[in-house]
Order: sequence, then C-alpha cells, then structure tokens
Amino acid sequence: MVWTWRYEKLDGSVVPAPNGVEEFPTQGDAETWIGETWKELLADGVDQVVLLEDGEKIYGPMSLHQ
Repeated sequence: MVWTWRYEKLDGSVVPAPNGVEEFPTQGDAETWIGETWKELLADGVDQVVLLEDGEKIYGPMSLHQ
C-alpha cells in the first residue's frame, strides 16, 4: 500500500505537487507529514488536500485554511 496526498484549490481543481509526489508507507506517516507541512503547502497555493491509498480516496477534501 502507498499513501499519497492530492493537492487541490478550493474549487476542487488539482494543483501539481509543489515538491513532487510524496509517498508514505502508512496512513499515520502521511497524516504526520501533512501536519508538519500544511503551512508550506498553503503558501505554495494549495487550499485543501485529499488522502489517497493506492490512488483511491480515503477522505477529504480537508481544508488547509484555519
């Protein structure tokens, strides 16, 4: 299993990954990473994220705005 994030604008349009696609071995690793980098992603123009497992949506969109 591979966990990834899809980056989106508020309207749901996909934003290219600012630093390339990050892949994680577990959901917990993916969630920890987003918790540590969400401010940088927001500054790079990402408004919300969707968590994917092997390309299938697990949850989201989750806003990066407070």
